[in-house]
Amino acid sequence: MTTPSPYTTARIRSDFLDFFRGKGHEIVPSAPLVPANDPTLLFTNSGMVQFKDVFLGAEKRANPRAADVQRCLRAGGKHNDLDSVGYTARHHTFFEMLGNWSFGDYFKKDAIAWAWELLTEVWKLPAERLLVTVYHTDDEAYALWHEMIGIPAERIVRIGDNKGAPYASDNFWQMADTGPCGPCTEIFYDHGPDHFGGPPGSPDEDGDRYIEIWNLVFMQFDKQPDGTLQPLPAPCVDTGMGLERLAAVLQHVHSNYEIDLFQALIRKAGELTGTADLENKSLRVIADHIRACSFLIVDGVLPSNEGRGYVLRRIIRRALRHGWMLGTREPFFHRLVGTLSSLMGEAYPELSAKAEFVERALLAEEERFAETLDAGMKIFDDVAAKSGGKTIPGADAFRLYDTYGFPLDLTQDIARERGITVDVAGFDAAMEKQRETARAAGKFGGGVTLPAELVAQLQPTQFLGYDELQAGGLIVLAMLRDGRPVDAIEAGDEAIVILDRTPFYGESGGQVGDTGELDEQGVRFRVDDTQKLAGQFHAHVGRLEAGTLRRGDHLLGAVDAARRGSIVLNHSATHLLHGALRGLLGTHVAQKGSLVAPDRLRFDFSHFQPVGGDELAEIERRVNVEVRGNHPVVIRQMGMQEAIDSGAIALFGEKYGERVRVVAMGDSVELCGGTHVGRTGEIGLFKLVSEGGVSAGVRRIEALTGQAALDHVVAEERRLREAAGLLGGTTLDVADKLRGLLDRQKRLEREVETHKAKAASGATADLAGQAVDIGGIKVLAARLEGLDAKALRDAMDRLRQQLGDAAIVLAGASDGKAALVAGVSGAANGRVRAGELVAFVAGRIGGKGGGRPDMAQGGGTDGPELRQVLAEVPGWVSGKLSPA
Repeated sequence: MTTPSPYTTARIRSDFLDFFRGKGHEIVPSAPLVPANDPTLLFTNSGMVQFKDVFLGAEKRANPRAADVQRCLRAGGKHNDLDSVGYTARHHTFFEMLGNWSFGDYFKKDAIAWAWELLTEVWKLPAERLLVTVYHTDDEAYALWHEMIGIPAERIVRIGDNKGAPYASDNFWQMADTGPCGPCTEIFYDHGPDHFGGPPGSPDEDGDRYIEIWNLVFMQFDKQPDGTLQPLPAPCVDTGMGLERLAAVLQHVHSNYEIDLFQALIRKAGELTGTADLENKSLRVIADHIRACSFLIVDGVLPSNEGRGYVLRRIIRRALRHGWMLGTREPFFHRLVGTLSSLMGEAYPELSAKAEFVERALLAEEERFAETLDAGMKIFDDVAAKSGGKTIPGADAFRLYDTYGFPLDLTQDIARERGITVDVAGFDAAMEKQRETARAAGKFGGGVTLPAELVAQLQPTQFLGYDELQAGGLIVLAMLRDGRPVDAIEAGDEAIVILDRTPFYGESGGQVGDTGELDEQGVRFRVDDTQKLAGQFHAHVGRLEAGTLRRGDHLLGAVDAARRGSIVLNHSATHLLHGALRGLLGTHVAQKGSLVAPDRLRFDFSHFQPVGGDELAEIERRVNVEVRGNHPVVIRQMGMQEAIDSGAIALFGEKYGERVRVVAMGDSVELCGGTHVGRTGEIGLFKLVSEGGVSAGVRRIEALTGQAALDHVVAEERRLREAAGLLGGTTLDVADKLRGLLDRQKRLEREVETHKAKAASGATADLAGQAVDIGGIKVLAARLEGLDAKALRDAMDRLRQQLGDAAIVLAGASDGKAALVAGVSGAANGRVRAGELVAFVAGRIGGKGGGRPDMAQGGGTDGPELRQVLAEVPGWVSGKLSPA
């Protein structure tokens, strides 16, 4: 029996950090999976991401030495290992990277010496099992390994430029095409001759015998645009060691999925899915994916159809599909969070703190996907059968995505298991076609667009409305009537007018278009709306009230100032609301749509559960604190990258140019092309009026500002005073008065129910004597005044007990309607059916009914026909009891 290794993943983490703490390193926490300082990255995919600004010289650290255990994700964009996860020994979506760092302090000598000390003296790895690589010109690193450490020359491999270009090498690291770079040295572990593969640099290097466990990067150069290398004034060290790989080595197993952490997750996944074969690849997928999904949610990402949320949704659905393959039809994935928290919660306290939140988010996604998975798999089976085992057409793959929520890679995953390919180009074409359709549907006027010949002729409209609401000398460049260009319009014509310049804001970014007037010397055009056509031309939509307007005429434009004033209050308040939501609910909150109108604002945002009453009150309070702060609204034009680096929030899916407009007010900094107040105090008052769900994972808040908010408060107070007057109290004791009234109502309702029960009981006692005997069966049909369906059912139960073998139908009459209940008991069961009995009566009084053989309900109209049909019931029952 093999003795368990003492090196658990938890111990390896702590050993690593304790070792480098003893070498004077500051232990820093793992950065989130969502990079805070690198908008070019979808996720944190290596340990150096959080130190990028330090390496670039934009940030200085008090301690030039650091060490950490960084959580990383590679499941989207350039770094995407998703397809391989679960099927190989060492591919993961989520992994942990052990790293130690020197920022201009120690360099190659100490980095190499400490790496060797930790591996061979602390973790006791046999030196003869370790092999190293160096960049082919890095004689310094070679000498340190050979002369200082004592590694034989045959176990030191020089690696050259093996990727087709100067410095393009497995052993030369570059942050980008230019900038910090340098050689690296990698440490490999030899699993022994029982495993296929050769050492690095050999033809068989991709085998599984020699596994890289640690990479030491020596950043000592600054690569210039011409490709030359200039020495850095302060060389740095950046190391990375995969925890999972190292754990496999220290625990004497070959696959990462055999280490203690994964084995615990795999056992739990097997338990939840009823799978005894713990070698099943699907269990590996599930065990890997629960780590990625849980930590993404911890770091503020929620499932959605875009960006990081879409990657999360893909990973969740891939795990659920593997559970489906194992025969699991009930939600199971979220139940792994507790096990994960017990394994990793000590190292990452934020996981334990948010475990319940993670479980709820995963359960919601499981329930959502379960509704479509079975149906989607049936469609996939049909499509696969029609393909003849060759290629899934792109249109069919898109249908699975669009209708059943199957991400493309999920379809590819299932297809690969069956030896089938997917027409990705066809899928992309179908996706683009849908986008074009959506864009066309969103054009002005239900599909009306600016004719191509005008787009080619016209210069983009110059917008003047940031600084002025009235401007003269505006030249009419073009006009559209019924969607077609015209040279002139007459009084009464509805048209679109395009000017060279305008103070009118064209609807975009959620802000509605301006209204107002265009006029000059007897010509007056009423502007009912302003839209943007082709993204750059302001279209003044309205009606010519007087005169004749011709192309080339000059006009004076005047925006409805009061309306614009209300709009800007709501727009600025929307920014403050966005900031308050992110501050209170979390940075997963992202804008999903908005409406900024003169009378109200509407804000849609990502959040998978309703916002509670106390939270809404706090959000309103925070916004009003910012309003009262009377912060100046600072607007600057800057480059896109500069804006992102400054912390400005950009909307996912929005198209921005190289120069962007950044709007800052208080702590809120967003990219925005809309119009705003000069200071937040102009908003006056922010009043939140509603919150609700829009779709899965998207909530909506509506609110008022300025005079509209004050009017709302006044109206609410008036209604409160009216309620107080009706209750005979004051506004201070309305709640107590209303509570007392409701208590009294409930008490009276209970008394009424008691009286009804007594009346029904008395009526039942009288009714039992009215039953007639037909062939040993007691038959009773009666009309009772004022009894509802519940009282009728109670009466029926008592009568069936009293009469024993019986067939009964009762009608409760009230307000011209009749509720029917029929019951059969004892020897009548099987000979008379209650459903048929109630249908017989209901059919004669213009109603219908049905139910079980022993109890049924129905209804119809009260009147003479009811009494007549009840009188016929004994004869109807007799016919059922008579032999055929």
